[in-house]
Amino acid sequence: MNLERELQKRSGSVCELSGETENLTIYEVPKSPTTGIDSCILISQNALKQIEDPEKTDPNYWRCLNDSMWSEVPAVQVMAWRMLSRLRSESWPQDLLDILYLDEEILTWAQATEEGKDDQDTIKHIDSNGAVLNAGDNVVLIKDLNVKGANFTAKRGTAVRNISLVHDNPEHIEGRVSGQHIVILTKFVKKS
Repeated sequence: MNLERELQKRSGSVCELSGETENLTIYEVPKSPTTGIDSCILISQNALKQIEDPEKTDPNYWRCLNDSMWSEVPAVQVMAWRMLSRLRSESWPQDLLDILYLDEEILTWAQATEEGKDDQDTIKHIDSNGAVLNAGDNVVLIKDLNVKGANFTAKRGTAVRNISLVHDNPEHIEGRVSGQHIVILTKFVKKS
């Protein structure tokens, strides 16, 4: 029996993600620890286009994952997790991710493409207005700050150019004020 017939039998000749019945194709799930039918799913061309090109992803199309994420097929579970992770900026995918349980080895497979990793996993430095600060930015102090150990006050309105970020603390940046290299709390600056 060939792979396509096995997948059609397993899926009932419908897309294993969306439930569509037209234009079905075999999709080999990336980073699979196995080969053959266990590493493949039968999906529609609509689903395939959106999986391969994140720019074309329509969040409402993927509401079908509410049903398919409960599949007993590990490859379907992996793709459901990856697409929900890609869409997590919407509220409903995050809700589904919160209730989706995957065995440890299936979750490891799902995370192998790093689809679930995003800006939430990295430290963001945010100024007093909510703007993201990057290394090399210029900021302005919004409050007079007593600089401990240097015996001076950095005045409100002072520009701090070419800041650097403290990588393990999102509340701290570093910069030069009055010739001194100091650590500044992000809540006391605004990006300029």
